[in-house]
Amino acid sequence: DAQNAFKVRLSIKTALGDNAYAWDANEEYLFKAMVAFAMRRYSSKSTTQISDVLLCNVTDRVSFWFVVTDSSQNMTTVPGSVVEAAIRMNRNRINSAFLLSDKTLQFLKITSTLSPPVEPSTPVWLIVFGVVLCLIVAGIVFLVVAGIQQRKKKNKESTERENLEEKGEVTVTVENGIPCEALDLKAGHINGVFAADDERFTSL
Repeated sequence: DAQNAFKVRLSIKTALGDNAYAWDANEEYLFKAMVAFAMRRYSSKSTTQISDVLLCNVTDRVSFWFVVTDSSQNMTTVPGSVVEAAIRMNRNRINSAFLLSDKTLQFLKITSTLSPPVEPSTPVWLIVFGVVLCLIVAGIVFLVVAGIQQRKKKNKESTERENLEEKGEVTVTVENGIPCEALDLKAGHINGVFAADDERFTSL
C-alpha cells in the first residue's frame, strides 16, 4: 500500500507457450536489476542499487507490487512520477529481458509507450515512379511492335502484287470508283472497231 508502488502483471505462458519459463528468485533478481538499470539510465545522478527495489505480494500467476527506495534518504520511496518516467524510457529493454511485450508485461499504472511507426523498406514515391515507368515502357513496346507488324504487312502485300505482275495475270484495278481491267502488255489488246475495218478492206 505504499504511495509510490506499482503493480506488475506478467503473462509468461500466454506469450511463450511451451517455452514459458518459471518465475523464481532468479527472475525476481533480474526484474530488480532492470528497474535499477532504468532508474540509473533515466537520471545520471541516480545511485539506485538492486537492493533499493523491493517486491511484495508475489503471486503464482504472476503478479506483484514493487517500489523503489532511496537509501541515501533513510529508505524513503522515490516519487512515482520519476519511476514511471524511467520505466517508460526503458520499456523496450525491460520487455526484451523477459522476452515479453507491453501486452504480456504490464505495469498497471504506467501507460505503454507507442512504438514508432513501421516505415516500408521502399519509399512510396519510388513505388509509384516504378509503376508509371513500367506503363510508359509497355506503351512504347506496344507501339514499336505494332509498327513492325504493319510494315511487314505492307511489304507482304507489295511483294504479292509484284509477283502477280511478273506472272502476267490480269488484275482488276479500281479508278474513280470504276473497275478497270489492266492491259496485258505482252499479248497486246485488239480493238474490235479497227479489226472489223481490216477484214472489210483486206478481203480483196
